[in-house]
This record gives sequence, C-alpha cells and structure tokens, in this order.
Amino acid sequence: MIVGGGVIGTSVAYHLTRLGWTDVLLLEQGRLSGGTTWHAAGLVGPLRASESGTRLVQYSAELYDSLEAETGLATGYRNVGGVIVARTEDRMVQLRRTAANAAAYDLPCELVSPERAQELWAPMRVDDLLGALWLPGDGKVNPTDLTQSLAKGARQRGARIVEKVRVTGFDVTETPAGRRVTAVRTDRGDVEAEVVVNCAGQWAKALGDLVGVTVPLHSAEHFYVVTEAIEGAHPDLPIMRDPDGWTYFKEEVGGLVVGGFEPEAKPWRSPDDLPYPFEFQLLAEDWDHFSVLMDEALLRIPALEHTGIRKFYNGPESFTPDNQFLLGEAPELDGFFVGAGFNSVGIASAGGAGRALAEWIVAGEPQDDLVGVDVRRFAPFHGDKAWLRSRVAEVLGLHYAIPWPHRELESGRPQRVSPLHERLAAKGAVFGTRMGWERPLVLGPAELDHTWGRPDWLAASAAEQRACREAVAIFDQTSFSKYVVAGPQALAALQWLCAADVDVAVGGCVYTPFLNVRGGYEADLTVTRTGPEEFLLVSSSATTIRDLDWIRRQSTAAGVGVRGTDVTEAYAVLGVMGPRSRELLESLTPADLSEEGFPFATSREVRLAGSTVRATRMTYVGELGWELMVPVAEAADVYDAIAAAGASYGLVDGGYSAIESLRLEKGYRAFGRELTPVLTPVEAGLVFATALAGDKPFLGRAALEAHRAELARGGARRRVVSIALADPEPMLWGGELLLRDGAPVGQVTSAAWGETVGACVGLALLRHDGPVTADELAAGGYQVDVGGDRHDVRVTLRAPLAG
Repeated sequence: MIVGGGVIGTSVAYHLTRLGWTDVLLLEQGRLSGGTTWHAAGLVGPLRASESGTRLVQYSAELYDSLEAETGLATGYRNVGGVIVARTEDRMVQLRRTAANAAAYDLPCELVSPERAQELWAPMRVDDLLGALWLPGDGKVNPTDLTQSLAKGARQRGARIVEKVRVTGFDVTETPAGRRVTAVRTDRGDVEAEVVVNCAGQWAKALGDLVGVTVPLHSAEHFYVVTEAIEGAHPDLPIMRDPDGWTYFKEEVGGLVVGGFEPEAKPWRSPDDLPYPFEFQLLAEDWDHFSVLMDEALLRIPALEHTGIRKFYNGPESFTPDNQFLLGEAPELDGFFVGAGFNSVGIASAGGAGRALAEWIVAGEPQDDLVGVDVRRFAPFHGDKAWLRSRVAEVLGLHYAIPWPHRELESGRPQRVSPLHERLAAKGAVFGTRMGWERPLVLGPAELDHTWGRPDWLAASAAEQRACREAVAIFDQTSFSKYVVAGPQALAALQWLCAADVDVAVGGCVYTPFLNVRGGYEADLTVTRTGPEEFLLVSSSATTIRDLDWIRRQSTAAGVGVRGTDVTEAYAVLGVMGPRSRELLESLTPADLSEEGFPFATSREVRLAGSTVRATRMTYVGELGWELMVPVAEAADVYDAIAAAGASYGLVDGGYSAIESLRLEKGYRAFGRELTPVLTPVEAGLVFATALAGDKPFLGRAALEAHRAELARGGARRRVVSIALADPEPMLWGGELLLRDGAPVGQVTSAAWGETVGACVGLALLRHDGPVTADELAAGGYQVDVGGDRHDVRVTLRAPLAG
C-alpha cells in the first residue's frame, strides 16, 4: 500500500511492479500529482555532492528519457544542459571543486568563461561574472506528465491506483519482534496491508505521527514566476543557476521560469494543520517576500524589467532538518516505509529514490549507500514542530549557499548538551552539532570563519593536536552512542552481528564492524564485555537510531532476538589522551594503569576523583589514553578534578576538529565517509578487525570471503588509502579529486590539517585496475585537485603516523 500519488509515490509503485510485486495499491487523497508535484519547476541536474546521490539522479534522467517508449505517455524530458554562474572568487572555487567531483564521477562538465556562458545562455548579462560551469547532462521534465507516465507504467504491471481516497489511520499489531503495521484506514473503508509506504509529501509527518513514526519535515512557501516571452528563450535553452543571486531560470513556452531559494524562507502551516482538501492549489502571492529574488533576477537578466509576468506561483513544499530527503523503513514500526521530504529536488530524485526504496522493500534492506538519506538518521526529538519550523527557515536557503567546510546550522540550537557544556563554553569552545548534541569543535576562537583556505581557527586546533601528541588533552566525547545488550542471548546475537569475535573475557574491548549480507559496513563500533551476559557497545554519535534498529532486526532474523538499551544520555564520556595521560590519571585513582595492569583494549570500573567510572583503554587519536564513561550527575566533578590535576602535566582541552586531524594522521576510518554499506573490510584495509581468519560465522561472512577471493583473481578494485600533501600551504577538506599521471583515480573521503605531519592529511578511495600494493603506490605520480590547482600527494597503505 502506497499513500500519496505524487511523483515519489508513483515512482515507488512503478519500481515495485518492475521488481515483480503486482499486489500494489496506491491511494491518493486528491488526484495524481495534485500536491507539491504539479507546481515543481522540473529541474533534473544529475551532479550531486556525493557519488551515491549523483548515481541516483543519473538513473532518474535515464528513466525519464526512456519512459515514453514504454508507456506511451510523454514525460516532457529534454536534455538541455545547465549553466551555473559565479560572481565571486569563493563561488568560483566551489565551481572548480564541483568540476572535480564531476571528473571523479565520470560526468561531463566544463569550466567556461563568462563570454562562453553568454553564448550558452544569451538572455543574461555577464559583465559582473568571473566564470561559469557547463553541465551538458542537465535536463528538465514536466512533473505532471512524468507522474502520469510512471502511474501508467505501474498499472501496466498490475498495480491499482485509486484517487479521492483519504487515509485516516493505520492498524498496528504488537509482535515479539516489535510493532508492525497491518492495515490502512481510509474514508472509504479499511485495507489490509503487509507493507505501507508513506509518500504523502508535506502530509507525511502527520501520517507518521498517527503511529509514532518520526517523519521530520516542515513546509515552507516556495516561489517562482513565469514570464511572458523574452528574446533568446527557446525550448532547448539550458537551465541557468545564479546561486550568488539565489536564483534559477528555465525556459517555458517562450518565456522564463524565474525562481530561487531565498536566504531566509517563509515557513507555512504546522504539519498537523495542513488544509484538506488541498490539491492543485497555490498560496497567496507575496511580492514583498519574492522581491529579494526578483531584484537579483533583474540584475542578471535586464530584459525582465520590460517583460510581463504570466503567473506567480507560491506553492508549499516540505523540507527536512538537514536538507536531505527521507527514505527507508521506520525504526518504530515494521513494514512502514517513508519516501518524503525532498527539499525541492523531488523531481530530479524521484526515479532513483523510487527504485532505491522499492529495492529496500523487496530485499528487506537497502541495496546501495543510502546512509545520507536514511530516515533512521533522525531521532524522535527531531519531530518537534516548533523546532522544525525554526529550522526550515534556514534550510531552504542552503540550496544556493556556498557549501563551506565545517558549516554548522544555526537554528533550533541547543537541543542536547553535555554536563560539561557550560564549563567548555566559558573556556571559549565553539560548538558544532551531531544528533542534536552540542560538541566542542575547537576552543579559543570567537567563531568558525568560513573559507576554502586556511581558517583563522586552525591555529587553536593545531595547539590542541600538539598537546595530545606531546603531553595530554581532554575531549568531551559525551555524544558517543552507547548501548547495553544483555541477557541469555546477548553473546549469540552479537557473535552473529559482529564481524569480529566478541566472545572475550569480561573487561575485553573489541573493535568490530556490523556488516550487511553483501559484506558492506552498517556500523563501526567497539564492544566491551562487561559481564558474562552483558555487553556495552559504543558507536558514532549520528547512528544511534540506525544501530539500535539494526541490532533488533538482524538478531531477530537470526533467531536470537535481542534489544539494545540506549544509555547515551546516562553517561558522559571524557577522553583523556596523550603520552602523559597515564601519569595524570594515576594521580587521581588507586587503580593500576600500568601497561601490564591495564593493557590496550581493556575496560574496567575504577574509582577516580571520588567517583566510580568505566575506564576503557581505547583511542580514536592514536595515543596512549582512556575513555572515561562517567554518570552524568558526577561528570562535572570528575572533569574539574582532572582539569585541576592536569595543570602539572600540560593538560589542554581539545575539540572535534583536533580529533579529526589526529585520527587521519593515524589512518583511522570513519563510518559514513570511508566505511559505507557498499564498501567491504577488504577494500577498507580492515580485515584484521574481523574474524575472517577463523571459522566463526557472522553476518556478511560469505560475501566477504567471496569478495576477497574475487579480488585475489585480479581486476578492477577499490582501496582506502592514506594521503599526505608534500606542500604545507594547500588546505584539504575532503571531496577533492585524486589523480594519477593526470587521470582521475579516486576521491578524498576525509581530510584535515595534520599538525604533527606539518601538512594536510587524509584518506581517499582509490580505484585501481590491479592489486594495490605499497610498492605500486610508492611509484608516485599522484596529485589532488584543490579548487582547480593540482598538488603532489603521497599515497600509502600505512598512515602517515602509523604505529
């Protein structure tokens, strides 16, 4: 059962039937495409910030181009190309980085002069431009026609589509495995359903709320106008985007669509107060709010001063808290899937997103890297309506803002703070957010200045790095996700879920991945055995909901069902790291912290500064150190004691910027960047963190063995490698193109300034047509593209500070 007959819902129906599911029913409360879809601008630009996002939209464009031949209904798709112009040098750097991304993803793309840009898009003035980007693969489509064509394709394979039926609720059954949706209630009767797909657009949050499913989105008013005929406009005129003026343009019936994404949006009504019926409707004109876009449009296209307006469109559209859409099975309710919150890229994304969601439904888990759009990246607190309203005003404007490294959203903060927040703020900490947590990024500077080059705050971060390498630093890592898995089946479940062997002595701590059935990463975490039938799992801050859902679903499927108990907010985590960390902590505890008494990968409770804390000798910075898990009520006192004693040992407070640099100097991988659902431990260089050498069965083992055997036979492969610049001047931020002998061979996944190395360091995903060996890499010839300039880089299997 699919709820919602816009372009997303019809795409899901189409792709489910292509995968062989014929018992598909789609319900639409009005008429097909009558919600947000009908007033969408219809832009289809394949090049996205990530490779997975790019492939998704690439597929959309290919589908739209071929759909008429299958269904007999035209989609209006035209491959017209796209021009993005730049007024400032900062924007030109972004365009050069975008061009490098295109090369990494093998997409056609060309940096062009202002004069060439005007040849491609004659109606605009270019005397204030520095350059432009030409994207031959961009296209446009008629959203309503596309929706009808997808619907017909679904019907031809057996799907039923019924309009004018309003969904009013759902039936839910409690099972040993969890809650499951069993039926859909409508104003025309109830319908049994094993699977429900919520593609209700801006109504999706209200539907999710009915059954306790978090669908964090909020509508904003989105504006564009259609002009009378204008000289130079023709059906094959490319799409033009002027992001420094927050505007986009495309041809329509001899005139222009003039729209944009203003810096501060206008939120619409609360998600639980949307009108019904509301189909093929617009909101009132608001020329005052639109003026910021129209003024910029007049600057770019002077002829608009004398061109009439045919129609003012003000249509509500839903946006999510992080400007990425929502896809996947809800962790709160089995069988309930979400495809919503497309942030003005629903038309471009619909083909690929519909296929990805259909594959997820049929296979029972994602078949690609969907981490960035997975609905499980949000927690229930993200569904707060007042918070969403605050956030949407900022998020819409990010579409055309420069995507600065280390950009942090400002609205709706703070949501969650550690017990050390006020102390660190008083010391000058600048905070970022992850899963709602305020986390110190760096201490000292007034703010994080935005630049492509060397930021002012880097000196403070470098000092924190030096302290950690040479003396001792303390990091507030409270935002780590922490779960307890306990009970008679705990060991059996974790032995199956974990690729490493976690059947260790009490007090043993094991670094391990969770793998999917294809051998790819689903989590990267540590598991500590705290008792014969009890384990403590520590994972990424951002993956709490995803991890807990994975543990429940996969252990249940294996017949050893367990639940993880989330204890994240019960404990603070203080990372005390550096060569003098042992001396410092020994001054505060009677526990034996010697190498023999407390070896690496050991965890135990100790008395420290008058409190009982769990000390784990594990590090993400590659130095001697302990992660101290402290009850929240006692965390401030423990921190104060460490800070007071630390003065004698050179203790410095550190932030996550320093942690990033330190982990990259040591080559430590991160989930979501180096480690993804489509990358295996073989490619990551982390087979040692699995039990593949033994005979322990674990989820993903068969695929991992097959993958290793396949690579042993030769052929194309990928490999995570370490990189270090030879020149200390250029700044790397991640995402840069990696070349060898001038040809694209990969992309930087993470990068930062490495103070100990004295240059930028990072990790990259290298593509190679044969075995990736140390000798082969040592032959050199590698460069990275840094905003259009190429710099020599050393590429190695061992990290710059390995050991």
